[in-house]
Amino acid sequence: MDKLYGYVGKIARINLTDSTVAFISTSDYVPKYIGGRSICNKIFWDEVKPGTKAFDPENKIIYMTGPTTATGIPTGGRTVFTSIAPNSFPEQYAWSGIGGWFGAEVKFAGFDGFILEGKAPEPTYLYIEDGEIKFLSARNLWGKLVHDTQRKLEEIHGKDVKSIVIGPAGENLMRNASVTTSNDNVAAKAGLGAVFGSKNLKAITVRGAGVVVPADIKKVLELRLKMSHPAMIPRPVINETEHGLPGATTIVEGGWQRAQVACSHGCNQHCMCLMLDMKSAFSEEKVNHVEKCVSPLAFNMTIDVPYGGPGGPGGTFQTEQNHYPACKMLSREVDPPDTSDPYFEQEFAPAPSDILNYWKHDFDKGSIINDLCNEYGIDKWDVIIWLLPWLAMGKNEGVFDDIDFGMEIDVESEKFIRYLLDMIVYRKGYYGNLLAEGMARAIRTLGKEKFGNTIYHGRYSRILDKQIDIPISLEGAWGHTVHWQGRGFQGSIAKPAWVATNLHQMNATRDSQTIQHHHDTFEHYLELKDDPCRSPLTAKAVVMGENMAEIKDSVTCCDWQSPNLFWPEMEAEMFSAATGIPMTKEELLNVGERSRLLYRAIMINHSGRNRQMEVNEIFAIMQYPDPWGETVTWDEWNDLVDLYYAERGWDKETGWPAREVYERLGLDEIADELAESGKCR
Repeated sequence: MDKLYGYVGKIARINLTDSTVAFISTSDYVPKYIGGRSICNKIFWDEVKPGTKAFDPENKIIYMTGPTTATGIPTGGRTVFTSIAPNSFPEQYAWSGIGGWFGAEVKFAGFDGFILEGKAPEPTYLYIEDGEIKFLSARNLWGKLVHDTQRKLEEIHGKDVKSIVIGPAGENLMRNASVTTSNDNVAAKAGLGAVFGSKNLKAITVRGAGVVVPADIKKVLELRLKMSHPAMIPRPVINETEHGLPGATTIVEGGWQRAQVACSHGCNQHCMCLMLDMKSAFSEEKVNHVEKCVSPLAFNMTIDVPYGGPGGPGGTFQTEQNHYPACKMLSREVDPPDTSDPYFEQEFAPAPSDILNYWKHDFDKGSIINDLCNEYGIDKWDVIIWLLPWLAMGKNEGVFDDIDFGMEIDVESEKFIRYLLDMIVYRKGYYGNLLAEGMARAIRTLGKEKFGNTIYHGRYSRILDKQIDIPISLEGAWGHTVHWQGRGFQGSIAKPAWVATNLHQMNATRDSQTIQHHHDTFEHYLELKDDPCRSPLTAKAVVMGENMAEIKDSVTCCDWQSPNLFWPEMEAEMFSAATGIPMTKEELLNVGERSRLLYRAIMINHSGRNRQMEVNEIFAIMQYPDPWGETVTWDEWNDLVDLYYAERGWDKETGWPAREVYERLGLDEIADELAESGKCR
């Protein structure tokens, strides 16, 4: 192939066992697989055998940038890891996205991605500079916290290097350990920090002096002006007097300092909140935190996330007059709604969130929770949405009365939070070791009926004006906690939204919402709202969202700006501007569907996925009422799954794609391999 604009042309195969490096041409995959997750999926299918476990040396970490990475196209700074994920239950192939400046530096150093295989004989880190890869001892880094490690690597190699590191959680194989950049972007959901730890890999540090040339610089500039217009500009530091989510804020005595930052290379927005001079868990000195979507709940979780109507702040169901990317919401720069919209009152009808009473507001304690997760290298979501609510609810119901954690359970206490996370990260004692295995495994070991299904009597619906049932364990599916699933957390979203979200979750191997928040038009909502489980529109929107997620993780782009339902050519324009390869939205959707189909084939081949497994996995959480008292029946759920499988062209009994689906997308060889084991007809 002639010059690949948008790519640098080389993928490194890095063997940690014998410290060798080989190179693969990116053009072995492009343009059939365009980058990011689509190439990761293909490499995994070709190279990792079924039966491989997360911590086996045979498991591989596959990391890929995309064609927009380092080109200056907004949101292109995001990149992707895939691997067998230790945090999924059972272990399954999964992915994790990450922002920051690391991905761009990898391309400046001459690589589109790398494959990490084997296991280093001792603690090791990789130093990559302009095409050269060195294996260096990490004995002096092992045991260090995340930011101490980042600082030490900058002392050794210079302030201009970009690093991803793991903390003690990853070293100790805590199943929800994360990988972290210097500006606190994390690959968190799949537990890849623990896979790094299993390979004795502490960090990867990179410096590059190269450039990435996009094919159409004029178009890149046009995209920078058009995407999320008007672009947000850096704002001065603001002294905030309140903290929390819009509609659920609390006064902070003395106030706090807020700034805005972009989280990744090339982004033209500054949506992330930077909290300045916050209390540190490890030092008398103050620290800065980048506040993510879940972080505010560390400070206070007396009520659920306020959401509103079907077109509310997250914009699940949108009209052309009232839609905006989620980055505007995060930075609180949303334009006033257009009240001339004929659907305005329905879109923004208020829906008060549930009272949960997990923990009261404590600004310093919230800062400590976030700092502990940042420095240990732990997925905050698991801690804030699952572990701590489980302890709060279980204690309220007397579930832990006969258990001695070594300290009284008290999620209101900073001292207890410090004790708890230290115990888990360093696997101290029986319960520290147990909880380091992740909530799904720990609860099953303790006994799911008592420690998972016990009803919490402290949830109160302000819509129904009564107490409603919820289990003390907010488990969604595949070993991950709920996320936009209608109960326990982010509950007050409309039923058509949480039904669709549950279908997204059913088809994934981990929490899928960080890259495929559900979107649809308000016109569709009006057609499906009375019976979302029996409307083909629900299935069509989920298929679109899944394919778009693959595109976002392949082009690459950010879930906070994509998709734009009213600019459906955006991602194709990004790809063509970067590569010079003409691409229509329909052709790009085929690329997304091909990547998704390959992911489906991996799930079938490695995890034995079928319909029975999937419908049972997600159905349990939907048996607890949402804030309106709504649930889904077994028949309703299966009717929706029928519609979804039909929309995909998959067999309704098995959930396996038909051969013609593979052939339509150029995956004949995948169909042939699956047919040999009877998993494709």
